Amino acid sequence: MDVQRVILIAALALVSYLMVLQWNDDYGPAQQPQQQAATVSAYADTTPAQNVSELPQATDASASADIPVTAGSPATAPAMQSLISVRTDVLDVLIDPHGGDIIQVALQEHLSALASDQPFILLEQNANRTYVAQSGLIGRDGPDASPDGRPVYTSANTEYVMDGDALSVDLNLTTETGVQVTKRFSFTRGEYKVGVETIVNNMSAAPFNAVLFGQIKRDGSTDPSQQTSMGMQSYLGAVFSTAQNNYQKVDFGDMDEERFVASSPDGWVAMVQHYFLSAWIPAPGAEYKYESRKLNGQYLVGFISPEFSVAPGQSETVSATFYAGPKDVDQLEKIAPDLNLTIDYGWLWWIASPLYMLLKWIHSIVGNWGLAIIGITILVKAALFHLNAKAFRSMAKMRKFGPEMARLKELYGDDRQKMSQEMMKLYQKEKINPLGGCLPILVQMPVFIALYWVLMESVELRHAPFYGYIQDLSQMDPYFILPILMGVTMFIQQSLNPTPPDPMQAKMMKMLPILFTFFFLWFPAGLVLYWLVNNILSIAQQWFINKQIEAGEVKD
Repeated sequence: MDVQRVILIAALALVSYLMVLQWNDDYGPAQQPQQQAATVSAYADTTPAQNVSELPQATDASASADIPVTAGSPATAPAMQSLISVRTDVLDVLIDPHGGDIIQVALQEHLSALASDQPFILLEQNANRTYVAQSGLIGRDGPDASPDGRPVYTSANTEYVMDGDALSVDLNLTTETGVQVTKRFSFTRGEYKVGVETIVNNMSAAPFNAVLFGQIKRDGSTDPSQQTSMGMQSYLGAVFSTAQNNYQKVDFGDMDEERFVASSPDGWVAMVQHYFLSAWIPAPGAEYKYESRKLNGQYLVGFISPEFSVAPGQSETVSATFYAGPKDVDQLEKIAPDLNLTIDYGWLWWIASPLYMLLKWIHSIVGNWGLAIIGITILVKAALFHLNAKAFRSMAKMRKFGPEMARLKELYGDDRQKMSQEMMKLYQKEKINPLGGCLPILVQMPVFIALYWVLMESVELRHAPFYGYIQDLSQMDPYFILPILMGVTMFIQQSLNPTPPDPMQAKMMKMLPILFTFFFLWFPAGLVLYWLVNNILSIAQQWFINKQIEAGEVKD
């Protein structure tokens, strides 16, 4: 290859690289910072009849559980009340006194974008998006089942800030019959779970019968935390956990077609997206009804408790736990059985879970998630060393005797039967197994796929820096350096393999590094780093084995 040709190829490569950079600036996937639209009361612009229709119906004998509650006579919408702000070390929450619902949750330790100082908003109620957590009392005497609409609670303050290890926020209500209802939100330092207790003090002369409900209402908007537009996409939708099925996905498409209804002792319901989730976990020890509904373009998933009764002069407390935060294994395992399954590793979870624990352990030593990825790649490669060696040894022998195979093909090209016989003699004489490299590679594939999902689902990698210009391992390499290096290593690795005898297949194999480089351009940098290190280790191992085979130092 002359100098002029080298210069032309280098210039073409440079121009192509600059064109890809410009295309990405104009049309490529970009991380969209969340718009800070003004949060408003979930019910400020609606009538009580519309509000009540969003609530589930109590599971009593007098009405069907499969339809929403219908409101009574129209009434005037309640006056606007000040939203109640609660701030802890990890949560920034807004509670609407109309119904006592959580209408915004901002995560203090997770930013909306890498260059932003704004927290990531998981729940919100505004012109851009609807995603809120509702709860209350329905049934015969439940204040949320009143034809006058959702009740309006009062609180001692409109702003609460945690200054200790725990914080309680009480919302109070007295019904027309004299029943005192307190909705208590309990927050704990460092935790994303919120205890929600509803305390009923019956000061009336008649028994108070009601049903506790908790539900998550969300529109069908896209996942704001899904940061990649290529590759596998994380699940977006609802998940139910019951005694019959501890992890059952019900996505928006499923809810469009039919309602999900199940009864189960204990359990939970969650709304899941990439990196984050919200979930209602009712208090254990009762039979709950779980359901999904679609109403007015909104998706509602939740639970309904059995009916409880409070005698005159007595009090009763019903409770549930609400979680809104990251997919943190340690916290999810403590809150409810199987809630950690919302970190979805797919059908290879039994491989992925140990790999995740290994990744966390390496990070605890090296202190950098990029180094942890390199470390786990090395350990996985070491664990599969002998399988890889067998595959590389087979390919090295195929490469060594490639000229002899080509001679036999040229000599007996017109007699396929004779050529096959001579090739088999060569394989037997030199102990070559043409399929020797296939089985080890097939065995490795589940490990590679499982590790891919671990890197995709680990919230710890979100906004986690490596070194130099890579400040977010969950985002693509902004200058495409890692994907290009990955393509180069793939080309080098391919050059160490025997050339396929079929010319068309050989041309296709030469195109693979280019195709894979383009495919990996928009992959998260952490995933590309894994493949790059894996390729480098494979090149080193294969080169070493090739040298041994050529020198006759390795014999089967």
